[in-house]
Amino acid sequence: MRVLITGSGGQVGRALTACAPSGAQVVALRRDQLDVGERHAVISALQTHRPDVIFNAAAYTAVDRAEDEPELAVRVNAEGPAHLAQAAHRTGARLIHISTDFVFDGGSSVPYPPDAPTAPLNIYGASKQAGEQAVLAALPDRSVVVRTAWVYAAEGHNFLRTMLRLMTTTGSVRVVADQVGSPTAARSVAQVLWALLDHPEVAGVHHWTDAGVASWYDFAVAIAEEAFAAGRLASEPQVVPIATSEYPTRARRPAYSVLDRSSLSRVLGAVPTHWRKSLRLVIGELRNA
Repeated sequence: MRVLITGSGGQVGRALTACAPSGAQVVALRRDQLDVGERHAVISALQTHRPDVIFNAAAYTAVDRAEDEPELAVRVNAEGPAHLAQAAHRTGARLIHISTDFVFDGGSSVPYPPDAPTAPLNIYGASKQAGEQAVLAALPDRSVVVRTAWVYAAEGHNFLRTMLRLMTTTGSVRVVADQVGSPTAARSVAQVLWALLDHPEVAGVHHWTDAGVASWYDFAVAIAEEAFAAGRLASEPQVVPIATSEYPTRARRPAYSVLDRSSLSRVLGAVPTHWRKSLRLVIGELRNA
């Protein structure tokens, strides 16, 4: 099976490449190799590589910066998926598109099912919502939108690496305690995305995250504990809980963005890894790097 991975330089893109099964013929393209916002480049890439499946991991993920660069966020997160879906419609490829919990407003108190109404609070979330809609409209029977949340890995720009840097340099961090979600290792998402290849009947919107629920504060406390136990920190830092109002950001965040992953669990027979176990594994990767 021929598989094209877009955005292969990002967290999920790298994990998809690393997790590729031996039978897959993978072409992994970074942003500098394929700009999904450029329609003709997308058409050319699909004509050249003729993939059976496309994993779209290309995304503009700078949530706060998107408020000042809405055109760029829309180009990558909305227009890019539209170009890929339209080109896939012509070539017969299946498109598996990665989206985000930020399409929700955080007003729920129970996990969001895939068919819950979306109401993004910021430009990033709105651009990702538009990308979902474009994919489903152009390729309704041959596309899967998989929303995930709070993604991190041993490489790249993410909460884990930011916390470790601050904990190492300052010994103390202040972290928001009133935003709740599910920290998710990029590898966890990648493994489920590859599992979808064995289920061509699956289409529409689905969710996948690691198991369990945490606030950003809980996540930071776990990072401190696990990193200290693994020898990544010389001493356990102080982690201070604060309210969102004490840490104003350019873009509003949902206060609650736990996703209901039961549809994919049922279809794939997949059991999610608890986020704390995934964190331990990723910190082990950091130590071995």
